[in-house]
Amino acid sequence: MKAILLQEAGGVEQLQLTDLPEPVVKKNEVLIKTKAISINPVDVKARANSNTINWLFGAQRPVILGWDISGEVAATGIDVTKFKKGDAVFGMVNFPGSGNGYAEYVAAPEDQLALKPSGCTHEVAAAATLAALTAWQALVPANPVGKGDKVLIHAGAGGVGHFAIQIAKLLGAYVVATSSATNRDFILSLGADAHIDYTKDKFDEVLKDMDFVLDTMGGDILVRSVAVTRPGGGIITLPTPNFSAEAKAAAAAREVDLRQIMVQSSGRDMQSIAALLEEGKLKARVAAVYPFGEMAKAHLQVETGRTVGKVIVAL
Repeated sequence: MKAILLQEAGGVEQLQLTDLPEPVVKKNEVLIKTKAISINPVDVKARANSNTINWLFGAQRPVILGWDISGEVAATGIDVTKFKKGDAVFGMVNFPGSGNGYAEYVAAPEDQLALKPSGCTHEVAAAATLAALTAWQALVPANPVGKGDKVLIHAGAGGVGHFAIQIAKLLGAYVVATSSATNRDFILSLGADAHIDYTKDKFDEVLKDMDFVLDTMGGDILVRSVAVTRPGGGIITLPTPNFSAEAKAAAAAREVDLRQIMVQSSGRDMQSIAALLEEGKLKARVAAVYPFGEMAKAHLQVETGRTVGKVIVAL
């Protein structure tokens, strides 16, 4: 099978297209013939940064990056009961860990997958994996948002942000999202009640008493987010659990519940996302689709940090 190996951290030239044997499935796994792969910022960080590779893969080299896939079941392990050969499935595989998604065939635990909604292409389904799971797990199992709550979502046009806006609205929240002016109409089309152009306006000068903030940026944005959160409100941040002393002190002073989450593979959560996609209540924005042989171009696009929605690689 065709696969893309990463020998060591570096530029996109480190992504090497090669031939490998198909993986052999374990008892609880299905073998997926990959149709589409979603490329995330963590893919780019792992490709470029040795510390990120070490965190995800340990000392293993070379590695196969990729966690977000959509495809068809080609074979099943003897203990698999949820899926059969020919089923269209999607999911985030073994994250954090070794997903081996940049390949024509991927072995995945059945309890990390869901049936692909019939109305979705494989490209759309792949887009609604890690980013959608992150938004879902930040807003639903963590349970920080209730009906009528005022919610601020940073980088609302990005992968996580554009799902988070939609999910927060489904929870009954009043949603404010930040982005550049270029993406204002997109933000509002997702259901956001208000938009802030971060290139012109400082959100901490126009907002106050927010019940909840989803911080996708960290750093100074996190510190300033504490200032707009009401006492007793909450912030979930995604970039790092290592909060600055300034952020921790500000949160303590305002009695703001400051937490970091790391998305985890979950078939149950994928099934919830699949149901919302099927019902048309959640939409995935596919920004660009590249062929498998142009994985480097897909990485460079994500690396710009300016993608509206998700970058997909199709096989």
